[in-house]
Amino acid sequence: MTALTGMEGYEALRQSSAWFDVSARGRIKLTGEDRARLLHAMCTNNIHALKPDEGCYAFFLNAQGRILCDAHILCRPDHFLVGTEPDTRAKLLDHLDRFIIADDVTLEDVTETTVCLAVEGPQAEAKLRELGAPIPENPDCSEEWGPRLIYKITDERLRVITFPGDSDLTARLGEQAGTAAANVVRLERGIPRYGDDILEKHLVQETRQLQAVHFSKGCYIGQEIVERVRSRGQVHKGLANVEIDGAEAIAPEAEITDDQGTKCGTLVSSAYSPALGKVVAMAYLRTDQLGPQAKPMSLNGAAVKLR
Repeated sequence: MTALTGMEGYEALRQSSAWFDVSARGRIKLTGEDRARLLHAMCTNNIHALKPDEGCYAFFLNAQGRILCDAHILCRPDHFLVGTEPDTRAKLLDHLDRFIIADDVTLEDVTETTVCLAVEGPQAEAKLRELGAPIPENPDCSEEWGPRLIYKITDERLRVITFPGDSDLTARLGEQAGTAAANVVRLERGIPRYGDDILEKHLVQETRQLQAVHFSKGCYIGQEIVERVRSRGQVHKGLANVEIDGAEAIAPEAEITDDQGTKCGTLVSSAYSPALGKVVAMAYLRTDQLGPQAKPMSLNGAAVKLR
C-alpha cells in the first residue's frame, strides 16, 4: 500500500468520500477479567458503561491532570481495543503496564499485525454500504465486517481495521487522499489532533473536548485536578477553530492579538484551505475571545475570525 502525501483526494474528502491510511496509529488490545476496571481507573471517560460494540473518546492523564494522550476506546465482546496517535503508542503502553499490579489484564500491541484505514467525507457511509459493510447506527460504535471491524467516529468519519494485504478492500474504496489533504480537511472541520493541538502541558478543560470526560464516573488518575478546575472555573484559555486571511500556513506559536494590540491567543497548527481561500487553524484563545463578545483579532496584520 503506497501512502500519498500531497493534496490528492481533497475535493473527494469535502464533497463525496476518500480513504487514507492511518495504520501508523497505535492499537493496543486489552484482555483479562480486570480490563474494564483498569481502563476505567486510568482514563477520563466511563468505561464501565460501555457494552460490546460501543466505544468512547477519552484522555489519559498524569497525576497533575495533564494530558498524556488521547484515545478511541472500543469495547469488544472479549477485549478492549485502544487506538492512539503514533507518537503516544509507546507512552500509553508503558503507562498502562505500570499500573497493572495484581490485575488480570494482558496488553498486546497489535499495531504491526493490523491495518487501519480512514474513510471520510459526506458519502463515506454510502461508500462502505455499497461494498456491503455494516454501518454502526451511532457514533463511537463498531461492527464486525467479516475479518474486519468498522468503527464510526461520526457520520463523515469512519475507520476500518483490517488485516495486512487487504488489497481487495483498498481497490474498492475509491479515491485515495493524501496526508496533506486530510490535514487541511481536519482543520476545516475543526478537529484537534494530539501532538499538534493538544499537548501534555494542557489541561482537559483547555481543549474544550469535553466529550472525552465523564464528570461523575468516580476516581481516575488526574481526576482531582479536572474536578478542581471544573468547580472553580479556573480556565483562562480554550482551543478554537479559526480562519486567517492569507495564502500560506503559519508557524506554530505565532501570537494572536486583539484590537488593542494585546496578546489574546497562540496559534498551534494551520494549513491553507483552497476551498475557503484562506488559512484554517487551531489556536488557544483567551476565554473572553471565545464567545459572541470577542474583540476583533489579528495575526501579523491579517484578520483572525472564529469559525
